Amino acid sequence: MPSVVISEEEFEAILADPDKVIEGDLVWSRDEFGSPALEFRVEIRSGAGYPIFVVGRFNPKAGKLSYALIHQEAGRIYALDLGAGHHNPGCERLGDTHKHRWTDEFRDKQAYVPPDITARWDDPVGAWQQFCREANIRHDGRLLAPPPSQRELFL
Repeated sequence: MPSVVISEEEFEAILADPDKVIEGDLVWSRDEFGSPALEFRVEIRSGAGYPIFVVGRFNPKAGKLSYALIHQEAGRIYALDLGAGHHNPGCERLGDTHKHRWTDEFRDKQAYVPPDITARWDDPVGAWQQFCREANIRHDGRLLAPPPSQRELFL
């Protein structure tokens, strides 16, 4: 578990800062554990020098897509999850489309249903564009579509 805790005020400043930039095209690669998931990790530059990066994870077999803003010292501070439900600390159950926002009380464990996300789990490029827009991240490049999944051949 990360040792540094940021405040909700610090989180809000990071999220609101329009000076966050990702440069270059992003390419999905197989995850290191050999699952059917694809992923990418990319650093975010900013004038304030926030120690942040984004991790994208797409699993077409499980029908899940996630983009997470990670603070290098505090861990995940913001995320969009599509295709998987969530159970909040107060026992509220959320559906397949939800976001996590850092709070002083729950850190990243509390989620909510976002009105601004219309993309589905099987539209990673559209969801990426919506995620970046809401998180005030300028992407000077493009997210390439994931390669088509290949079914195993049975001989």
